[in-house]
Amino acid sequence: MPTSRHPCDLSVIIVNYNVRELLEEALRSVCRASRGLDVEIFVVDNNSADGSVEMIQTEFPHVHLITNAENLGFSRANNQAIRQARGRYLLLLNPDTLIQEDTLRVMVDFLETHPEVGAAGCKILNPDGTFAPESRRAFPTPAVAFYRLTGLSRLFPQSRRFGRYNLTYLSPDEETEVDALSGSCMFVRHAALYFSRTAYERLCLQGLGPVAHLLPEGLQPEGGAGLLDEDFFMYGEDLDWCYRIQQAGWKIVYTPRTQIIHYKGESTKKGELRYVRLFYGAMVQFVEKHFRDRYAPLFLLLLRLGIGLRAGFSVLHRGLRRLAPLGLDGVLTATIVALVGWLRSMAAGRALAELFLLSVVPAYAISTIAGIALQRGYHRSRLGHLRPVAYGVFLSLLFMGTLSFFVPDIAFSRIVVLLSAPFVAAALVGWRLAWSRRHKHRPQRALLVGPADEARRLHLLLETAPWPPFTLIGYVSPHTESPTSSELPCLGELRHLRDLVRLHAVDTVVFATGGLTHTLVLQLIQQLRDLPLQFKILPEGRTHVIGKARIDALDVAPILDAESALPTLRSLHVSRALECGLALVGLSILPLLRLGARWQGSRKTLDRLGHRLRGLREVLAGRRALIGYHESEQALLPPEWGLRPGVFAVSEARPQAARTPEDVRRLYAYYVQQRSLGFDLSLLYRILQQTLRSSPS
Repeated sequence: MPTSRHPCDLSVIIVNYNVRELLEEALRSVCRASRGLDVEIFVVDNNSADGSVEMIQTEFPHVHLITNAENLGFSRANNQAIRQARGRYLLLLNPDTLIQEDTLRVMVDFLETHPEVGAAGCKILNPDGTFAPESRRAFPTPAVAFYRLTGLSRLFPQSRRFGRYNLTYLSPDEETEVDALSGSCMFVRHAALYFSRTAYERLCLQGLGPVAHLLPEGLQPEGGAGLLDEDFFMYGEDLDWCYRIQQAGWKIVYTPRTQIIHYKGESTKKGELRYVRLFYGAMVQFVEKHFRDRYAPLFLLLLRLGIGLRAGFSVLHRGLRRLAPLGLDGVLTATIVALVGWLRSMAAGRALAELFLLSVVPAYAISTIAGIALQRGYHRSRLGHLRPVAYGVFLSLLFMGTLSFFVPDIAFSRIVVLLSAPFVAAALVGWRLAWSRRHKHRPQRALLVGPADEARRLHLLLETAPWPPFTLIGYVSPHTESPTSSELPCLGELRHLRDLVRLHAVDTVVFATGGLTHTLVLQLIQQLRDLPLQFKILPEGRTHVIGKARIDALDVAPILDAESALPTLRSLHVSRALECGLALVGLSILPLLRLGARWQGSRKTLDRLGHRLRGLREVLAGRRALIGYHESEQALLPPEWGLRPGVFAVSEARPQAARTPEDVRRLYAYYVQQRSLGFDLSLLYRILQQTLRSSPS
């Protein structure tokens, strides 16, 4: 309980968990709004791993900082600060908010002039300036909960019956008494926690009102609402608190006299299963606590059933989104095959056979999708990759061509199967290129778990690797270490690994066995297994990393003779056929690029790409390779490697340009060793992707 005898006007309490940048802006807005008031600020940090504590200590030394060794949840963390607060009024504020310069003064004055109000909230705006409906709420009675769960509240927001949960039938500019406020910005009369309204009025008559919340001279609480219920970890605690404040005789009021902006966090998006479970689970917890004796157990059963249905719809929605790329591939493939078949039948002077539409078209689409799926081409992390598309198109071509020999009735369609392949490949690759550009496909980001020496070793290997499989952004040491390199920072402690992965948008975690036990590696993988991550091993003293069904070599043999190049030389006729096929596809889409430039006005981007594709004529003439070297690099490459000048250079596919002639030679040596159909296609995809990125739209 409070023991200080020196009250202040307002105690601002912010609970933080890994939102350093947002917290910094929130604190600045609070400091600006505090002018003219006696304000104290508390920040309770729930074991953040993003440097929030250091930022507060450096930038805001006047803030009362409470640090926890674990995430205690919203209620427990707020209670830690409330027990130390001196303010006559409390403000519970989320770290992802910005308040106006007048917000604190307006709300303090409002509570001063309305002594019957125990808690008040202002207008909350979304980042786009729209009104946030959670600014005011009703308690989840059976009817209100039913309307919310079934979506009727969203379908009929202006209805007094269906829109009761967020009072959407009221104007946002109307001041009104409500059931509950949002815990993201809630002003509370401190004395309401310890005294009922009648008890507090009696204390005011005795002259103890301004200091009653500090419990002077052994004053005992009497009928107050109490602190936040720590059984609510996330969501529901504000509903419960407002309910208990009302039970103590106080009013809860929403006022539009001032406003704040709430940048709602991404940790629990409303379409995700986790949000559904937490939000509606808190609703059940609230109902069981306060309405168990008022409503029959059947209501609780129906409420749980509704939550289950809502969670099921969330899973279904997420599943449909994941199936969208698969469906798009199927529709595009089937449409192209049907169109080519129709053109072929017209050229032959006969009607399109019904058997063709019922057998060849769906079989072609299904086999293409199956081939892409076998290469994990529909996994979100590989959706922009080109190799699964090439594999899927090749597999469908092989399957359909073979099938036509065993099913005589569809043998007439072999030419259609062959002609469709390049156009199917172009269509499937095309939408993936567009998707990658729109979503700003970035290189894989990795962090290493291990000592600083192993981190530096991997960093050097990646700098000299011909094609680094990922970018190393830093490391996490199993021991306490100080950062030794500004280029490769120590991101934090091992206990924060899960949070660091999320905060730094990490795609790959590399474990250095030179500094970790295998038992620890397996424990960490188990802790992170539910995250969309790839796990790799950096063996001690080796120059490769090991992943699932894959070994990424980070170096190249120092000497490459003619014998090691023989496998490439023996397959030149296959490469030549591939080059000519791709060149024909590229030249065929040139008119579409010109048309697209006129439609979208992105002339610089498409003209740049069109200029590159016009060089494909030299590929057909045999004067250039599709993938080769720049003329400026010819002197660095031995003739026995069998490389030719190319329309696209191998060096263009590397994320960072080679810095020295030796780096260029190592790059092409690696290419000659690894050269294959799939590797050439992946290089072409990377080059085209970088061409589109580097061009302003």
